[in-house]
Amino acid sequence: MKRTGAIERKTGETDIKVRISLDGQGLLTGATGVGFLDHMLELFVKHSNCNMEISASGDLHVDAHHLTEDIGICIGKAIKEALGDKKGIKRYGASYVPMDEALVRVVVDFSGRSYLAYRVCELNERVGDFDTELVEEFLRALSVYGGITIHVDKLAGHNTHHVIEGVFKALARSMSAAWSMGAGQTSVLSTKGVLE
Repeated sequence: MKRTGAIERKTGETDIKVRISLDGQGLLTGATGVGFLDHMLELFVKHSNCNMEISASGDLHVDAHHLTEDIGICIGKAIKEALGDKKGIKRYGASYVPMDEALVRVVVDFSGRSYLAYRVCELNERVGDFDTELVEEFLRALSVYGGITIHVDKLAGHNTHHVIEGVFKALARSMSAAWSMGAGQTSVLSTKGVLE
């Protein structure tokens, strides 16, 4: 069974194509035009062991807000499409990731209900040219359009790059655990019989 999703989104602000294969080799092809975001997506793909192809352009002469948010929308939709009816997946995933002095925990549920709890504070406003508050915007879009509950907690850390890197690595590892197939499990992991 190939678990893939492909999404195209074109607005007056952005033009994005995303293709994801949940059962991959950790390969990212393409770029967003936002260097730090590319680095974080590369980490996400590597640590979740999915494959992702991305093509993106947008109004970067304004800032990276629209492009970052819309990429979150597209990745969320692509993951949702790849999961289909979610039969057999483990549904829940949790990961703690240390990054030097930083420690981040991410817990996810492919419940079909979108919710983001983002408890990451005391970051510098920028890493290079990247506005760090866009991490929350990316995750909110991912949650809403993927139908995913996501809890993100910074448990320790003062280096902003380390903290955000921990967020993306922990997100990857928790999502990979949640979308993995349970041994001998053929139904949806819910007494309701659906995850939507």
